[in-house]
Amino acid sequence: MKITGHTKITGIFGYPIEHTLSPVMHNAAFENLGLDYCYVPFLVLPDDLPYAVKSIRALNLRGVNITIPHKEKVMPLLDEIKEEASIIGAVNTIVNTNGKLTGYNTDGIGFIQSLTEKNISLEGKDILIIGAGGAARAIGYYISQKAKSLAISGRTQYKVENLVKDLNRFNKNKNVISLEDVTDIKKYHMIINTTPLGLKGNDPLPLDIGLLRKDQIVYDLIYKKTPLIQKATEKGCLTLDGSEMLIWQGALSFEIWTGKKPDIAVMRSSLLAAIR
Repeated sequence: MKITGHTKITGIFGYPIEHTLSPVMHNAAFENLGLDYCYVPFLVLPDDLPYAVKSIRALNLRGVNITIPHKEKVMPLLDEIKEEASIIGAVNTIVNTNGKLTGYNTDGIGFIQSLTEKNISLEGKDILIIGAGGAARAIGYYISQKAKSLAISGRTQYKVENLVKDLNRFNKNKNVISLEDVTDIKKYHMIINTTPLGLKGNDPLPLDIGLLRKDQIVYDLIYKKTPLIQKATEKGCLTLDGSEMLIWQGALSFEIWTGKKPDIAVMRSSLLAAIR
């Protein structure tokens, strides 16, 4: 990749950020289309988020992705929030248009697209989400409209209750509940981990593997083979990690910034090579 004075800069704000592989797939996609863009990671401490957002304008960045733990707290710092992101209550993509910062959320659509590729339907299914942060909000918005029921479980009960209330407000089925006791997980067709548990080798598992049935689907939004994915696979479950969701949400961000559709195969091959 050749950096010039005309190169448009994109990137990702997060804390931690060292694990991110988004630069790999975005830069491969830029190069594949011959676009004079580059994508870099930015470590942004929670207290520094307002300054980081101001820097988007000051440094004339074209746009950034937003990841843990900033997806909700970044919203009041922006000039405009697209309706879907406003309903979800989280932003994962910002675009800078002549100094105007607009927030989008592509996580939920990316999640649904990852299931569609695997021919997995949510219709008539009971789903459990572990975690109540920005990612849970994004995918919960879509799941609640398609699934038979959705349960939310998390360590911070007030966040869980707020998420349940928000999802039911916009969901005509009113089928979202909170689940304080995660020992009764056999009824769920799919269990989704949206927490960062698994990023570090010494993290505890987000659920008791012994409670799983082998015909359940376990989806970990972390895009590597976490202990949860490894043990659920050994149990006989169908497992999915976050790499496909990452690809599809990234492709949508790419299109927002550039106005062009990236080659999904290029993004996928570069990401999987980096993971390996």
